[in-house]
Amino acid sequence: MGRLMLAGAMILGLSAPLAARPALRDVPVIDDGLYAVGLADTVRKACPEISARFFRALGFLQDLRAEAESRGYTRAEVEAHLNSDAEKNRLRARAAQQMNELGFAQDTAGYCAMGRHEIASGSAAGRLLREVGQ
Repeated sequence: MGRLMLAGAMILGLSAPLAARPALRDVPVIDDGLYAVGLADTVRKACPEISARFFRALGFLQDLRAEAESRGYTRAEVEAHLNSDAEKNRLRARAAQQMNELGFAQDTAGYCAMGRHEIASGSAAGRLLREVGQ
């Protein structure tokens, strides 16, 4: 009976850190990285004057996945987070708020202005974008 209790305690002790992990949205490096990717993707779709640096973006996403996995999240957890409509909507709302704070409308001109702002500031999203013809 003592061994069984010890084994149970060990199992519980090992699973406690897994249960204590924050949601991926609460890990700033992951959440901010996904925000940057989403913002860059939105800008490149909405502004014909700005395009994506696709290979850089793919590498950036791979780095985010690797970071999440190194923190103990499973590939399935990462994929579920990436595919979550609720998370996508939350990040879209964050982008809309940032655009509003910067005085950019959510129209073609506003997205182009936002993209140029991100590129000029050298932000994570800006590093995933480039102006067409450059």
